[in-house]
Amino acid sequence: MIFQPLLAQKLQLVNNHKGKNMSNFELVRHLFLQLALILFVCRCVVFLGGKYLKQTEVVCEMIAGVLLGPSFFGLIAPEIKEWLFPSELIVSNNNNRDVFSHPSMSILYALSHIGLVLYMFLVGVEFKEGYIHKKLKKISIINSLGILSPFLLGILTTFFLYNQPGLFQPHIGIWSASLYFGIMVSITAFPTLARMLNEKNMSKTNFGSISLVATSIGNATAWCLLALALSCIKNNLITALAAIIGGVFYVLFFHLMGKKILTFFFKKFNKLNLNIVVVYILIIVMLGAWIADAIGIYSVFGAFIIGLAIPRGKIAKQICDKIQPLTNSFLLPIFFAYSGLNTGINLVDGANLWATTFLVIIIAIIGKGVFCTLATQTLGGNWKESMIIVITMNCHGLMELIILNMGLENNIITSVFFTIGVLMALVTTLVTSPLFKILHAFRSNN
Repeated sequence: MIFQPLLAQKLQLVNNHKGKNMSNFELVRHLFLQLALILFVCRCVVFLGGKYLKQTEVVCEMIAGVLLGPSFFGLIAPEIKEWLFPSELIVSNNNNRDVFSHPSMSILYALSHIGLVLYMFLVGVEFKEGYIHKKLKKISIINSLGILSPFLLGILTTFFLYNQPGLFQPHIGIWSASLYFGIMVSITAFPTLARMLNEKNMSKTNFGSISLVATSIGNATAWCLLALALSCIKNNLITALAAIIGGVFYVLFFHLMGKKILTFFFKKFNKLNLNIVVVYILIIVMLGAWIADAIGIYSVFGAFIIGLAIPRGKIAKQICDKIQPLTNSFLLPIFFAYSGLNTGINLVDGANLWATTFLVIIIAIIGKGVFCTLATQTLGGNWKESMIIVITMNCHGLMELIILNMGLENNIITSVFFTIGVLMALVTTLVTSPLFKILHAFRSNN
């Protein structure tokens, strides 16, 4: 039977890299220590970064994630880091030795994605969808240029990067690599941007709303392109068509029917205990995330669409108040830690790779900056508002990390290129907060 060897391998995955048996109890006990360290480091970096660098929490958590990985923790205490966050599991079967991802990392991966799904749901609930209709023309033009220009620039740049060894996996063709890199530099960190604007109480301002709406539409476009890229890599056009068509039906269902259904249930929910209401909502969110992931538009956007469909009012606010503290303070930092554990800055060694890193950063900034500025100026915006929108849309942060993780998991990019991408995400996100604060203060004073 073909499944018997696979089952035997799965049963042996309880062996850690030293050959010692690790039970489920030991995995859970180890997880407690991992989570305690992740939260402690995040809090320390948030305190120091907020006090001395004036950075938002989400940026500090990204930095904390990198510090926990091989770039810092792995350099000063490699043995302790490998014990706390073991990356590999060696399974011995007679004379054969197979290497797998360690179960503890799989647990962190699962927890991190639960945090992403819940966070995107909360962003959707707090989002004012009606603003799209008021500024639809302006948003559409900004979004088109904000996605199209860096995407095309990224494709052209790939023809140069593709010839450099160690960036893309050998089996990846140049057109597949071009599609992936174009998406990578054109994506904007919607969750990071939303959290940053919320922390500054600016999500409801004119430029804040335009940035959020344009980013959300742009990211949906980018995910459709990513589905196309993955299908090209797997030589399966049906996968891409299923993602695009399924995504359209998913959005239309929740926009046309989902709102009515949820409104009906919310009337019934008024008679229930709030804790029970939250459980029902979580069931819907998890099912929506599963469906979105199954059709290929990614779970976080499935959760965001459900958040948009939630009827606004007292119950919606109470649901957010229940879910938000645990999501923002506990689950989301796990994702940054998981991404940081895959980031090794020491892999970028030599002038050639650092020059490549600099080029990727410049392409990401120029691609969005120049054309978004032209778009806002053409539509009648003043230069201060144009610069604020450009700065916010240049924030790559969280979504960049998701794209990079998907590239690594699907064997598209190498660990070296993953690290280059993380550095690009860090730089573009780090400069967003201080520049945004300076320009907003200057704009308010004038």
